[in-house]
Amino acid sequence: MKSNSWQDLVATATLDTQTSRPNISIIIPVYNEEENLENLQARISEILEEIKIDYEIIYVDDGSRDNSFMLLEKLAKKDSRIKLIKFRKNHGQTAAMSAAIDVAQGEIIIPLDADLQNDPRDIPNLLDKIAEGYDVVSGWRRARQDTFITRKLPSMMANRLISSVTGVYLHDYGCSLKAYRADIVKNVRLYGEMHRFIPAFCALEGARVTEIPVNHHPRVAGKSKYGLSRIVKVFLDLMVVKFLGDYAKRPIHVFGTIGLILCFGASLAGVATLYDKFIHEVYVHRNPLILLAVFLFLVGVQFIMVGLIAELIIRTYHESQGKKTYTIAKTVNLPSNSNP
Repeated sequence: MKSNSWQDLVATATLDTQTSRPNISIIIPVYNEEENLENLQARISEILEEIKIDYEIIYVDDGSRDNSFMLLEKLAKKDSRIKLIKFRKNHGQTAAMSAAIDVAQGEIIIPLDADLQNDPRDIPNLLDKIAEGYDVVSGWRRARQDTFITRKLPSMMANRLISSVTGVYLHDYGCSLKAYRADIVKNVRLYGEMHRFIPAFCALEGARVTEIPVNHHPRVAGKSKYGLSRIVKVFLDLMVVKFLGDYAKRPIHVFGTIGLILCFGASLAGVATLYDKFIHEVYVHRNPLILLAVFLFLVGVQFIMVGLIAELIIRTYHESQGKKTYTIAKTVNLPSNSNP
């Protein structure tokens, strides 16, 4: 039977009193946000103390050039539940979130931004939804407080594109405020700028994904780190997500299909060349179709060979690291060490 509130979730989540594992981990990437950190920490602590839940807060300083880390150190000295990670240089939001997820001890992991635009008072609502049996709960900034042309419009277009390509329909992939079950999100490996696609990656692992409306506040201090340049990055990352989702375990299907189509086109061009030769008496060396036929055939063969090489790489990857091509949700009457 599923719990239906965060109170039930807390009551049943950690039964081993000999461990100090928190119920939730709040993870926060930080880059030049010194003006917001103290206020942010106060708001988070207020709501988490109010709902009486065991927690930890993990800040990742992503190579800030201001006094962000100094302020975080002061906060951490006052509260041992505040954990800090400092990068030597700026690696980006995805790397910061990945580092925090790797060290998080909570059974539920909740990321949020450091700019005070996400509202910590939405955390209980996210936990309520998790308690209903969902593995991923995504925040939806329905009343988003950002400029329309540079922020909201590109985001709306990106969300529709991502939803149609991945098959995971969310209104707001870009909202950092989400809740994940740790056993799901810790299986997701993040590279590049893939953090916005975490719900889609979790869905590939069989996670139940939903979303709820959350509050969103205008930025009052500091500067936004996003611009229109991210549109190109989102599109390129989406191509990777689509490939990983549909063809990561069978790359020959995509490369081989393209190769066979090109070879078929080469055959058509070759037939057209012969037709012109014998029917219209057009010499082959004067017919540009022969060049097209040779070009398409060579490129088609190369695509097929790339697919074969990719198949070998995928098999080497899984076998060398002992990785399975499947994930198991549950077993019955099997010892843990006998799982296939």
